[in-house]
Amino acid sequence: MDQRPSSPAGGPSEPAPRPSRQLPGHIAAALAGSGGATDSAGQPWAGRSLAGEDAKIHNFEDDDGTADAGYVAAVAALRSATGDESAVVASLAAARVFVPIVAQLAEEGEAAAAHTDTLHGDKQADMALVTLKAPDGRTAMPVFTSAAALESWHPEARPVAVYAARAALSAVAEGAELLVVDPGSEYTFVVRRPAVWALAQQRDWLPSYADPELAEAMGEATAGYPPVRRVELEPGGGVASATASGAVVPGGGPGPELRVVLYLEDGLDASGVQSIVAGLNAEWSRNAVFAERVDSIEVKLQRAAE
Repeated sequence: MDQRPSSPAGGPSEPAPRPSRQLPGHIAAALAGSGGATDSAGQPWAGRSLAGEDAKIHNFEDDDGTADAGYVAAVAALRSATGDESAVVASLAAARVFVPIVAQLAEEGEAAAAHTDTLHGDKQADMALVTLKAPDGRTAMPVFTSAAALESWHPEARPVAVYAARAALSAVAEGAELLVVDPGSEYTFVVRRPAVWALAQQRDWLPSYADPELAEAMGEATAGYPPVRRVELEPGGGVASATASGAVVPGGGPGPELRVVLYLEDGLDASGVQSIVAGLNAEWSRNAVFAERVDSIEVKLQRAAE
């Protein structure tokens, strides 16, 4: 989880906690049953040939390679501020996406010979999933809503059709915390870690800033800290995204996606504030709801009104 505190007017900021990222049991079980990163038929990417039947664009019958209509409608609603990012993720739950795979040369039988000569055995082309590095260093998996979008991004990549839930499961298997939908296109939507997990589990996703159960759990953690008058959860500064042409979109950003506002009684000195925030960091980090549902946060300190 990113630590990106914001500085409130007239108040200090404090570092955010890092939740434990142990996989939920149901995701771990699904991964064990699926064999890891596989296609929609459960076949592994590794070891595939670039020729013959294995070179087919996808295994979905009667698929014309265009973007899913439900996803297109959900993104249009988000961009016009009549929808929200949870609806976009919900549309992905039933959508077909394309996962890019690329050829990588696998060398066999190579050994060093005397006098620094090198002997080369047979070579074969394997197929590998593509992953990216996000600006914050996390691993991300690109997926595309249309074959044309993938070809524009990487002409040499092979588009393999899978349901988004399968892509999310493969992302978890690859250690990717983000799904990046249509990178390099007019609009790119980032599915953050809790939503990736929700897709992998095929369950609904609610953003952390709109999650009443999470708000209750984080509020309960303040019971032992009387100077904390109340806690509010808001969308973080990284929820919004932008189109390639610069239009701001109220969702689909990489984070931080949750802003935690702590309202503190007046009169606390710096050491008192630090003690409270450190204690709350520890409480939140031990909370299972927080660990599973929060991707990245920023903590803001405010003086409570009398």
